[in-house]
Amino acid sequence: MDSPKLHLACPHCGATNRLPAARIDDAPVCGRCSQPLLAGQPLELGDADFDAVVQASAQPLLVDFWAPWCGPCNAMAPAFKQAAKALQGQVLLVKVNSDDNPQLSARFGIRSIPTLVRIEQGRETARQSGALPAQAIVALATR
Repeated sequence: MDSPKLHLACPHCGATNRLPAARIDDAPVCGRCSQPLLAGQPLELGDADFDAVVQASAQPLLVDFWAPWCGPCNAMAPAFKQAAKALQGQVLLVKVNSDDNPQLSARFGIRSIPTLVRIEQGRETARQSGALPAQAIVALATR
């Protein structure tokens, strides 16, 4: 059976790339410009592709449940990106829009946003609600 396909926008040229979820840990590069697709950027996932990435990745994941209307979520976004750069190759940072992905939000019991959930080998290993600075995000991700 084929691995579900992720659609990743290249942070360098904007091209959309289809990537089998099973290759998420393979340092994928853009088909157009050959630059790294993840390049220390958070990966946006949702109800349709979240489980495939969790199952395929050997790296721990740190998931940011957020919403576009949330002030603290927007205030934390630059720190989350900064942490993604610092943790590149060690922890995969993921953003899940809780408004657009109600099944994931319900499954993880998200009651407030932003909420960060650390997942390792398919199991939740840590959780923190509220906006955090980059160094606290890194500390949570590397517990």
